Amino acid sequence: MNAIKGLFNWLRRLLFKPSTKIGLGLLIIIGFAGGVWFWAGFNAGLKATNTEEFCLSCHTMEDNLLPELKKTVHFKNRSGVRAVCSDCHVPHDFTAKVARKMQASREVLSELMGDIETRDKFKDHRIVLAQREWGRFKANDSKECRSCHDYDSMDFDKMRVTSQMIMRSAAERDASCLDCHKGIAHELPNTEGMHNPAFDSLLSEARSTKIKDGQNYFNIVPQDLYTSEDRKTKAGSIEIAAPVKVLAHKDGAVQIELDMWRKNKGFGRVWFTNFGLNIPDAIIEKDLASDKNLITAGEAKEDPLTGLEWQKVKAQFWVAEGGLMDSIEPAWDIASQTYSDSCSTCHRQPDPSGHDANQWPGLFSGMVGFTNLDNDSAGMVLKYLQLHSSDFRKNPQGSGSPENTFQAARP
Repeated sequence: MNAIKGLFNWLRRLLFKPSTKIGLGLLIIIGFAGGVWFWAGFNAGLKATNTEEFCLSCHTMEDNLLPELKKTVHFKNRSGVRAVCSDCHVPHDFTAKVARKMQASREVLSELMGDIETRDKFKDHRIVLAQREWGRFKANDSKECRSCHDYDSMDFDKMRVTSQMIMRSAAERDASCLDCHKGIAHELPNTEGMHNPAFDSLLSEARSTKIKDGQNYFNIVPQDLYTSEDRKTKAGSIEIAAPVKVLAHKDGAVQIELDMWRKNKGFGRVWFTNFGLNIPDAIIEKDLASDKNLITAGEAKEDPLTGLEWQKVKAQFWVAEGGLMDSIEPAWDIASQTYSDSCSTCHRQPDPSGHDANQWPGLFSGMVGFTNLDNDSAGMVLKYLQLHSSDFRKNPQGSGSPENTFQAARP
């Protein structure tokens, strides 16, 4: 305790007791010079850590991010203007810049701990790094981008027609650049294995659903099919929203019956609930797809649009308990909200009934790469669009209306 008191008294004398040996003017000059020296050194340090050479001194950045940047227009272009790391990843305002420097210690720590030291580790960790930066860009309204790209300075007439429509709409909404242009300078992270927390609520509701034999249900999440209740032999997989009939349930397994269609082409592994519509509901293992003991084949008829013959098929499988619901609407509520959140920031959002079920897969696959949807979420949204297409409901805008035009937003 005495030591603490002694230290406190020493600091008080040092800071507040008038000097008896050095004049006040000299103290002011020394303090001013020291402050200038410190501030100059601090700014020099900030400037040095903003250079591309400093960023690339870490081999993780040089080996992973620089090769990606070199392939883009931000590195080499006809104007000869190059964006370096700090132009995009370090705020230009002083306070925000210092805060970002402090936050960057997390990346340094990840490097020192070996979390991102190899290409494979970096790719696995990329989604975390990307989401952190996307969140920062979203929060500051892509301020670093706007230091070079400004809506008021854009000549929309010199853009492609499709780009004009997108950019004019973005300018009217003052949209953030990263709403549409993720992956503009670096590769997008692999979303495989990402988890959509919305599925947790679906699974929770499915687990609480009381299954009754002889009743019809919907499969709520993609899952495996099995040939027997012990679930040792995989028979295939079943997709979200596939209708099933429950025959029995025991020991955590449910026996279901699938009554669907398949194309009489190849092995007939892909099964569809709706005739003539490419909306997959189940995929059967190759060696079982032609097993007459497992699968009962029924009537066959030709699709007048394609000339392909479709055949009615019926089979019984087992699935894990807890994946069935008596209504598909909770899944559609999530899919509708996901579609609205992910697919309306870059362009006019088409009404699902603006296209038919067979058109949606091609349209959707061309756009899903610009979103952050994981595989399960993307599959659910596509299924929602197909089952709410013009094949199932009337288009409120009418065929060919501008509201149903899917514009291609390219970074």
